[in-house]
Amino acid sequence: MKKDYSNKILNILGKKNAISLPEIVKSLNNPSHTNKVDVQGKYAITRSLKGLRDAGLIEQIPSPQNEYARLTKEGKKKAHSLELDSETTLVNTSWDGLWRIILLDLPENRKSERESLRYLLKKAGFVCLKNSAWISPFPFEHLFTNIKKDLGLTTEMMIIVTEHIDEESKKVLFETFGK
Repeated sequence: MKKDYSNKILNILGKKNAISLPEIVKSLNNPSHTNKVDVQGKYAITRSLKGLRDAGLIEQIPSPQNEYARLTKEGKKKAHSLELDSETTLVNTSWDGLWRIILLDLPENRKSERESLRYLLKKAGFVCLKNSAWISPFPFEHLFTNIKKDLGLTTEMMIIVTEHIDEESKKVLFETFGK
């Protein structure tokens, strides 16, 4: 059975600023409580780390004691995407009466970032109202607040959480989201 270490590494790095490579190998190599080192697992982890580095998703930082890995800007996007793909993500899908509206305004020279954000918005259950306005009843505003901060989108992304929407629009939204 082939293990997908790349996604696991991204998930681990998504929770911390940087982690030493031996710590990553130790946490992924042998989940049982034995101290036996799985050579094939260590090799697969090392190859996954190299693949992530080559793809520009992580960077390795040498220090006198150890070598560390941390996510790049692209790696943070990928880690957030994995959070949305995860079947174990605990997101309350019952409506709390609040609407999440995200206004996105990225210029043409940042098209790839804009497309990535649109993909994430769709994965999070947002619906595009107009070209740059997205809405959802699902509580993903914290995730997008982190994405906004990580990508430095201070003026390009606005996140609004509200319960006040006109009645005609509410009818359309209730039909769209089945509420």
